[in-house]
Amino acid sequence: MTAANPLSERSELPFELPPFSRIHLDDYRQAFADGMSARLAEIETIVANPDPPTFANTIEAMEGSGRLLHRTSISFFNVLSSNGTPDFLALEAEVSPQLTAHYDAVSLNPELFARITAVHQHRSQTGLQPAAIRLVERYHRDFARSGAQLSADDAATMRDINQQLSVLATTFGQNLLAGTRAAAVLVTDATELDGLSTEDVDAAAEQAAEAGQPGKYLIPLVLPTGQPSLARLTNRSLRQRIHEASVGRASAGQYDNGPIAIKIANLRARRARLLGFGTHADFVAADGTAKTSAAVDELLSQLVRPAVVNARAEAARMSELAGRDGIQLAAWDCAFYSERIRAENYSVDRAALRPYLELNRVLQDGVFYAATQLYGITFELREDLAGYHPDVRVFEVEDADGHSLGLFLFDPFARDTKRGGAWMNTFVDQSELLGQRPIVVNNMNVTKPAPGEPALLTTDSVRTLFHEFGHALHGLFSQVRYPRFSGTSVPGDFVEYPSQVNEMWQWWPQVLGNYAFHIETGEALPVEVVERITAAELWGAGFATVEYLGATLLDQAWHRISAEQVITDAQAFEREALEKAGLGWDLVPPRYRTTYFQHIFSGGYSAGYYFYIWAEVLDADTVEWVNASGGLTRENGDILRGKLLAIGGEHDPMEAVRSILGRDPVIGPLLRRRGLVS
Repeated sequence: MTAANPLSERSELPFELPPFSRIHLDDYRQAFADGMSARLAEIETIVANPDPPTFANTIEAMEGSGRLLHRTSISFFNVLSSNGTPDFLALEAEVSPQLTAHYDAVSLNPELFARITAVHQHRSQTGLQPAAIRLVERYHRDFARSGAQLSADDAATMRDINQQLSVLATTFGQNLLAGTRAAAVLVTDATELDGLSTEDVDAAAEQAAEAGQPGKYLIPLVLPTGQPSLARLTNRSLRQRIHEASVGRASAGQYDNGPIAIKIANLRARRARLLGFGTHADFVAADGTAKTSAAVDELLSQLVRPAVVNARAEAARMSELAGRDGIQLAAWDCAFYSERIRAENYSVDRAALRPYLELNRVLQDGVFYAATQLYGITFELREDLAGYHPDVRVFEVEDADGHSLGLFLFDPFARDTKRGGAWMNTFVDQSELLGQRPIVVNNMNVTKPAPGEPALLTTDSVRTLFHEFGHALHGLFSQVRYPRFSGTSVPGDFVEYPSQVNEMWQWWPQVLGNYAFHIETGEALPVEVVERITAAELWGAGFATVEYLGATLLDQAWHRISAEQVITDAQAFEREALEKAGLGWDLVPPRYRTTYFQHIFSGGYSAGYYFYIWAEVLDADTVEWVNASGGLTRENGDILRGKLLAIGGEHDPMEAVRSILGRDPVIGPLLRRRGLVS
């Protein structure tokens, strides 16, 4: 690689921020090729070492290897997710199979695994520190779960399966991006938009103009089934169009993800059997804190029946209200009448709250403020540092003692080139071994306002912002030696726990009183409104829980098929799975349907959408502990940071929870939060 390639060496920018303006597509292509070659050479050096395997010459050497490839991958895939232009998508399709083959060449290398096994066998007799012993165990487990113990024939089968999955997952994600874009709803008559705010109508006009439809209005789809506009639009026909576009996206025609989902699920089942597991769901659960699919079932079984009971009671109230309008309640009406009930019964109009929830104010005077009060950290906008897109802002994060922790990048707005949803990722992982401090990024999909207009959030978007920043704190506070354990590198069913705890500050009076001011009048959100919001929190919890459980149990159904099971129709399989789970209710479709279930078919949550509810057991219990311990205090922040956020994957996660709570977590707080106990 030539020195002219900006990826060839560690960036000289602060905290090793990638020099985005200097990196071109061919730089990524070249860096991928050279990074894979360099890593294979580094692995060969480790394998060829004539000295007996030790922690230093094998495990620690592995931790330091592949830095060019890691630097290239982490930059490329972050930019791809946030700004996936056609050229980037084409390069993704080109390099993804190459990367899969490369990772297989490492993880299925028998000589390398023999050295790892030798260190693993003697890990307790060599004076290693606990974190080093845990790293040895993690490497051995990772390699075993990747097929390192397979016969040569089975390893060849594993490589073939992984290649197919790589291509299929890429295709699924690209189909979904294109299918979601194609399913955006075009409106020609502004009167149909009655109920939306002026800002939303202006944004829809801007979206249409950008799509080559000036004078019209375009309503793009967000990733989940439920679309925010359905709560406010008075035009029932338009509500139906938007709902049907949402549930039908990527389910027919050139972007049909149904056949791809079937192939992915079948291949994962075959791979799980090769590795000695009954199903892919068993394979996933074994590496989490759940340990078994039976434990996942036990949790979910406690939630389905009471959630459905609550949802049916909510539906009855909505049906009664809709009946007064001569309407038989349908799925596209539920959000609208739910908001009517919230307004009439609880005097809460969530649409009317949006002028109090301006994006910049929520971020800096809400999210950042809560972090300052709890942890003592502060944030400085670095206008001298550029992100990968003009919408991205870069903040330097400073600790209470004055030293810099790292960088926080914020990318709030939806784009045609951005995948749906909201997420946190890293550009640089904290590691004492490599002398690196973290760079984390939060992405959202807030509709970008028309030029000169403020970006106003929904209450759900505010919660999402606090949630994703909880992930960011997990990355920023990381204080570990080994990059394998950095930040959010924890079991999948644990990773959502700290971020869900951070949601509690959304309605915390001290925090809310610092950010919720009317954009025009400057009036603070009245205390009595906040009290009504809190009182109304349980309204809609039945629907929300059923939507979530529908997606969770659909995920489990797809990933509990056998390797021999033949599925010919993805939509029929979905209907049967939901019926079997007791959730086959058209009025409340799952939060994600198969063809746009990005988390499980092109993300990292296959057989793991249960992670959120599993983590919420821990979260709800911890929130009650925080409340009982004084709330938003530096003392509580020090405990959460020191015992949970700083340790990454270096320590047993459930031991960390017990060290905070003083006992094992219990499900009662979750049931109370969701109104699932009488």
